[in-house]
Amino acid sequence: MRKRVAVLISGRGSNMASLIEAAADPAYPAEIALVLANRHDAAGLQRAHAAGIATDVIDHKAFPDRPSFDAALDARLRAERIDLVCLAGFMRLLTPGFVEGWRDRMINIHPSLLPLFPGLHTHRRAIEAGMTLAGCTVHFVRAEMDSGPIIGQAVVPIAPGDSEDSLAARVLSAEHRLYPLALALVADGLARVEGERLVLDAQLPINRTGMLVAPAFG
Repeated sequence: MRKRVAVLISGRGSNMASLIEAAADPAYPAEIALVLANRHDAAGLQRAHAAGIATDVIDHKAFPDRPSFDAALDARLRAERIDLVCLAGFMRLLTPGFVEGWRDRMINIHPSLLPLFPGLHTHRRAIEAGMTLAGCTVHFVRAEMDSGPIIGQAVVPIAPGDSEDSLAARVLSAEHRLYPLALALVADGLARVEGERLVLDAQLPINRTGMLVAPAFG
């Protein structure tokens, strides 16, 4: 049975759209059952609605503190019988209690090669540091920001003269390919955690972009 996935967004939801597109294949091991936003003006809500996905908004401003917001979020996810949670540009720090409640069932994508450059302004920081490589990472979520066992990474070269915007555009393209792959590995049970390290129950090749290559669905 396909895993029921909720995608949490705060903005345009471009990574959400890549997950929805992948899940349109009946052989994909996950279905996007719900898109939740913490902002009513999140553009991704319209994209999800147009794709026939259930949507909802839980406005963080309506709650006095983070724990009460997270409790409402948790209740909504459990009411929808969600199996896995994907953070896709969800600009809220989640409480340790919420993270622990979804331990090894919640994943995130970050626009750097973690553990390098956690947090914001990753592309600017990579360029300023003189890096020759950038990229993106999908990982299981832990309470510490942008930490947790890494499921997969995609490498993007930094070209001479790259600006923050030009590098961001190429990394985003890699994100759109990596996130559906990583979710498929988790939903299929091929990627799991043992002792805070990722275990892959399959021998997966790596292509020239440094990205894991998934087996065919089905």
